[in-house]
Amino acid sequence: MASAGEQMHALVERLYPLCRSITGDGVRATLDIVGEYVPLQVHEVATGTQVLDWTVPQEWNIRDAYIADTAGNRVVDFTASSLHVLGYSVPVSRTMPLAELRPHLHTLPDHPNWVPYRTSYYKPEWGFCLAQATLDALPDGDYEVRIDSTLADGHLTYAECVIPGQIPDEVIVSCHVCHPSLANDNLAGIAVATFLARALAERTPYYTYRFIYAPGTIGAITWLARNAERINGASPSAGGRVKHGLVLACAGDRGQLTYKQSRRGDAEIDRVMRHVLLASERPHRVTEFTPYGYDERQYCSPGFDLGVGSLSRTPYAGYAEYHTSADNPGFVSPEAMADTLAVCREAFAVLDRNLRYVNLSPYGEPQLGRRGLYDSLGGRSDAKQAQMAMLWVLSLSDGEHSLLDVAERSGLPFDTVAVAADALRGAGLIKA
Repeated sequence: MASAGEQMHALVERLYPLCRSITGDGVRATLDIVGEYVPLQVHEVATGTQVLDWTVPQEWNIRDAYIADTAGNRVVDFTASSLHVLGYSVPVSRTMPLAELRPHLHTLPDHPNWVPYRTSYYKPEWGFCLAQATLDALPDGDYEVRIDSTLADGHLTYAECVIPGQIPDEVIVSCHVCHPSLANDNLAGIAVATFLARALAERTPYYTYRFIYAPGTIGAITWLARNAERINGASPSAGGRVKHGLVLACAGDRGQLTYKQSRRGDAEIDRVMRHVLLASERPHRVTEFTPYGYDERQYCSPGFDLGVGSLSRTPYAGYAEYHTSADNPGFVSPEAMADTLAVCREAFAVLDRNLRYVNLSPYGEPQLGRRGLYDSLGGRSDAKQAQMAMLWVLSLSDGEHSLLDVAERSGLPFDTVAVAADALRGAGLIKA
């Protein structure tokens, strides 16, 4: 049986050819495939809908596009790669000389064999993206230019996968689904999110986990506009409040892990991610929040101020292949995606168990031996460490300190502290 990393890579390869944008059938086709892996609730929001300070745009779909020479040969062909067309290009059907065509052509002179990714979402425009080497080889003359697209009233599409927990309070996990053939940005994020949802569904987590698959910026803004009551906890019918969150992006390259903190900087998810990355001894970086990047900047905007950080490997624009045809399935690895998935699972295991307890026998140290707690440590190689964990949990179980506080103050592994808390709770010495 293929490993989780291999399965995620296969999903990336399957999604790679689809032409995605902030709206349209490419997003729906992507969500149809993801829906084969996890149950999705798909939402359609009509063009013209006001969402915070934005308006849902017209829907863009494309069937074909090419530049052909006088012999009918397609020198640039959308069917070969969805990157070849400027995203959201309006339709065009003309014959023109190369000199007139050139202003509509986008290349990367520093990487002459790569095709760039370019868009024009909110300004009517058309264009093609191609390798500089291809452009340099084009002789002067007339070319047939064809973009068979539509830009019309329709819908913005996003989806949610909800994993019910023991409590209704939520952790959101967000990834963007608007980029076309770009494997790391963000098909790897989609794949890791999907397999993380599957892993959480195998148990009953403490929190309820809500996975959001939405177009970048406008999709997250639309979700926020439609879920203000859930976010603010203003309506009991809205369900649990959003307590924590994580944006997944650039999750499959071979670089070291990078965690970008929430705007708060001291949100619980920030502390958990710092602790897990440090304890794992993985090479990693933790960076401060900036209001530029992925959708963490929407979730962390001051009106919402959610505790949402962002996990990636090499951050956006931090690698040469970013937003180019070189960000292909060969650029991402099963091992890197598996490592990103493992860190997410470790972090959420801490988050789910990071409770605050109250000591029910707070006057002096309770007698652990007569409750069989010392006997339970017999034969354990870490018996002394486990005993110290019990004492630390008892000492800091004042309703103010979480288990992560205990682990950080004691210097003990979080898992050892959590196991000690389970034993003490089972003995009736502490309660959450």
